[in-house]
Amino acid sequence: MLEKEKIDFEKTVIVGIITQNQNEEKLVEYLDELEFLTFTAGGEVVKRFWQKMERPNPKTFLGTGKMDEIALYTKENEISTVIFDDELSPSQQKNISKILDCKVLDRTNLILDIFAQRAETSYARTQVELAQCQYLLPRLSGMWTHLERQKGGIGLRGPGETEIETDRRIVRDRIALLKDKIKTIDKQMSIQRGNRGAMVRVALVGYTNVGKSTLMNAIGKSDVFVENKLFATLDTTVRKVVIRNLPFLLSDTVGFIRKLPTQLVESFKSTLDEVREADLLLHVVDISHPDFEDHIESVNQILMDIKSNDKPTIMVFNKIDAYKHLTIEEDDLMTERTTKHYTLEEWKQTWMSNVGEKNALFISATEKENFEQFREIVYEAVREIHITRFPYNKFLYPDYKDAVEKEE
Repeated sequence: MLEKEKIDFEKTVIVGIITQNQNEEKLVEYLDELEFLTFTAGGEVVKRFWQKMERPNPKTFLGTGKMDEIALYTKENEISTVIFDDELSPSQQKNISKILDCKVLDRTNLILDIFAQRAETSYARTQVELAQCQYLLPRLSGMWTHLERQKGGIGLRGPGETEIETDRRIVRDRIALLKDKIKTIDKQMSIQRGNRGAMVRVALVGYTNVGKSTLMNAIGKSDVFVENKLFATLDTTVRKVVIRNLPFLLSDTVGFIRKLPTQLVESFKSTLDEVREADLLLHVVDISHPDFEDHIESVNQILMDIKSNDKPTIMVFNKIDAYKHLTIEEDDLMTERTTKHYTLEEWKQTWMSNVGEKNALFISATEKENFEQFREIVYEAVREIHITRFPYNKFLYPDYKDAVEKEE
């Protein structure tokens, strides 16, 4: 009889702050996401801590009383890791580690760890390692606490390089080496992209875990790795897809997330070249997620950062089968109606109607719901780009409805 594999999750505590820019509701959203990130990385969140502050404490991020409370809790419950929702400065990380006497991570470090787990190809591993080295360089001092004071005495006088300086030099050399390696791979990838000819390129973009890879598998009949975890896809996958008789290239890219570390945006710029060079973007949104509007904003911000926000875009609202809205009882006169009470039909009447009838789709990639409409709109959009590029091919690819009638 096969024994069931037992996975040991690390016991963790997550920490956040309520400020003028981040109210309690926002903080709960962020901590929910941080808990999902922790689970993806292999941790189990035992407790959440937060504090109301005007601004983070420059020394310990939180106030001393709250830090003592967390220290006592971690000691009593044998917590191995404490994760902060915001990026900690090197000095904050060093001071907090001294107080808590356990592993201290921030959101950036956690995302980098998940990326390191997920990186399959040599290219993805190089990109993640570069981001990790850039994150590590200013934080090296905290790792060598036994070398904080150079000892004098017989045989220790005179010039010499301390271990921390040696390490800094090694990390700097490694960063330079990785940057050169990425340049070489970029050149190879741009040649690969050039070899794809003048085919229309369509890229799937969106927040992490919205169903981009599931959609890719459904349209392209390909076998891309899919899992209900954050950052399941790290490497860009490109497949040739044919709708009716019209061929185009479809690429599945890395998902975006709020508070995405700058090191990652920098080192993954080349992966995002696939988005930058696309002719059409399919912006996939998980409409069943309560904060999907925030997700759209985060994705648009990153598209702006990589100068791809002006491309023709089709909004694909996925997971309509999982969409549930809150209801208010008839005799309930206290509850105020918010967007969380909107039905799908009501959502369609909001700003989504301004996106345009042909630029907003409501589908379910797993249930293949409204899939025919999705194929038609993508076909028409790709056909328009193709005909602009090759006007003499107009008769090869008729309107979608005519193509269907021909087949019948």
